[in-house]
Amino acid sequence: MKRQWWKEAVCYQVYPRSFKDSNGDGIGDINGITEKLDYLKALGIDVIWVSPIYDSPNDDNGYDISDYQNIMSDFGTMEDFDRLLQETHQRGMKLIMDLVVNHTSDEHPWFIEAKTSEHSEYRDWYIWQDSKDGKEPNNWASIFEGSAWEYDPVSEQYYFHTFSRKQPDLNWDNQEMRHAIYNMINWWLDKGIDGFRVDAISHIKKSFDKGDIENPEGLEYVQSFTRHMNQPGIQTYLEELKRETFEKYDIMTVGEANGVTIEDSNEWVGEEDGKFNMVFQFEHLKLWEIHDKKLNILKYKNVLNNWQVGLHNRGWNALFIENHDRPRIPSTWGSEDYRMESATAHGAVYFLQQGTPFIYQGQEIGMTNYPFTDITEFDDVHAKNIYNMDLASGRESDDIIADLQLNSRDNSRTPMQWDNSENAGFTEGTPWMKVNPNYTMINVQEEERNEHSVLNFYKKMIQFKKSHDIVTYGDFKLVYAENEHVFAYLRTLDNEKLYVIGNLSDQEVTLQSENIQYNSEDIVLNNYAIEAHNDTSLSLKPFETRVYYVK
Repeated sequence: MKRQWWKEAVCYQVYPRSFKDSNGDGIGDINGITEKLDYLKALGIDVIWVSPIYDSPNDDNGYDISDYQNIMSDFGTMEDFDRLLQETHQRGMKLIMDLVVNHTSDEHPWFIEAKTSEHSEYRDWYIWQDSKDGKEPNNWASIFEGSAWEYDPVSEQYYFHTFSRKQPDLNWDNQEMRHAIYNMINWWLDKGIDGFRVDAISHIKKSFDKGDIENPEGLEYVQSFTRHMNQPGIQTYLEELKRETFEKYDIMTVGEANGVTIEDSNEWVGEEDGKFNMVFQFEHLKLWEIHDKKLNILKYKNVLNNWQVGLHNRGWNALFIENHDRPRIPSTWGSEDYRMESATAHGAVYFLQQGTPFIYQGQEIGMTNYPFTDITEFDDVHAKNIYNMDLASGRESDDIIADLQLNSRDNSRTPMQWDNSENAGFTEGTPWMKVNPNYTMINVQEEERNEHSVLNFYKKMIQFKKSHDIVTYGDFKLVYAENEHVFAYLRTLDNEKLYVIGNLSDQEVTLQSENIQYNSEDIVLNNYAIEAHNDTSLSLKPFETRVYYVK
């Protein structure tokens, strides 16, 4: 297996609007990120992934871009960005940006020009179709609910949008459009950034020839993932994208690849022919049931084991459990009653697998979901769409809010909790989104003081990874595979062994093994006090994790 800097890196996702406000306007900004670089360095971060900071009307929190080569004024200026990049590099860290090329904003000059006439040179840069029987061209739903088609009264045609109606999809069949995108990508890489996380890239190829989707339930619009997610022919685009941009530079690329399975992985992330260094796969995210409020641990182990085994010596995993689109772990997969324990148990189990780990801001201090009680408290366009549609279908408002309180994307977008001062040290102004009221207890300053905090567990875990190649390059083998509560595995490299054991339930569990000897002297990470032991059995408390290192 080739050694690569991006395989050995620990990555941290910054959601700029909610990270740190430097000028008191209530909105996190680029200079706020620069202010906190020393914190990230002390945590042990190697690569900072910055969510979109491009010019945008902000319909979907910056994922609707109106100018790829300018900075949104909320976040600062290009000079601010250049300073951030320079200061990041001076500290020995790298910076990657979010690349959104499935769609633009409807306020992008390309789309504004495309709308002026069917004969515009930019018309074919987007996807237009005539109506069918006086309605939309087909019955596909957008990911953000409602039709995936929006009517344009000027041309009397519809344009396609996988996401919101203000995010028209680019037409990747158009060569001129593709090369304009490549020029933009190379412009950023020539600036000296260290790579990209590529948003929604598995959606760029559509299968319009398949027409309407079967609709046995008689819905107005039908979920359309099967028509625009990892479709046949997408690799042709991805190969050209890599050839014209990525492979010319020593950078890190991460594809957001909804719909990609281990069977497809060689084309996506193969060591020799992959189009990306790694991808964010989504299979494990679908295993938490909102109605049962439980994570199916057996399926969780099975999915991640398939990716670990499937990519062994062939490709590379991107490891994550939180991001800007996901609710917080202690409030969902874990337990707020066992906040520290569940945050660290889940943390150890994902982080110490083979792959490049990503930490989302606030994850390292065990931040929780926000206690939403009313739709007016939400910012997310997706949450608002769901609320309005469910309300129209007859659901009670309180029931809808209860679901959104658990799974809304806004849960991960509340301001970062730095200390126990007003607004959690995020801003001296009025925050763009309310700070979680538990900030007085859960914040960086408090976590730094507490030896047994989530933050100090993460720091210790990161340092262990950096000083032990077994975490990066060791083989992976699932153990206790049939246990419904425990996710445990063995990492091996030469004569070294690393046993990672996480009880991911709120129950006490006893493990028996005939061939594993557990010695307390070998423990390098734990989230409960542990008595001296040397045995083949283990009794684990709720959400207890232990990591044993033997050489």
